Amino acid sequence: MPPTGEERIRELTARMLRKRLYVVLSKGVATPDEIGAVLPEHLEYMIGLERKGALFASGPLSAVPGGPAGDGLTILRAADLEEARAIAETDPFVKRGLRNFDIREWTLMEGSFGVRVHFSDQSLAIE
Repeated sequence: MPPTGEERIRELTARMLRKRLYVVLSKGVATPDEIGAVLPEHLEYMIGLERKGALFASGPLSAVPGGPAGDGLTILRAADLEEARAIAETDPFVKRGLRNFDIREWTLMEGSFGVRVHFSDQSLAIE
């Protein structure tokens, strides 16, 4: 007898990653010039999070293809929602009132990425 829908779902998801992360969707509420003036401080903050291991991925969202909007998406590694919220609230854009945000818990189940290492020039490419 073929497996039921629930049984099949259990089979398909049994080995999935189930990594709990937090997605921060930031909405720009300032002019591009106001955002640009704080951008270096924001980038330094994000690089610091990356180096601490708290930042999984982050980057701007476009309103139109290739056009900046002041919005962003950040995925954080945090112990819980409160820690993720504290990290998001410390972003210089948020502290200065240039962005507000919504935060959600996200469970990473499936996907992939690749890394290519070039020995000749000691570089790498993420695919």
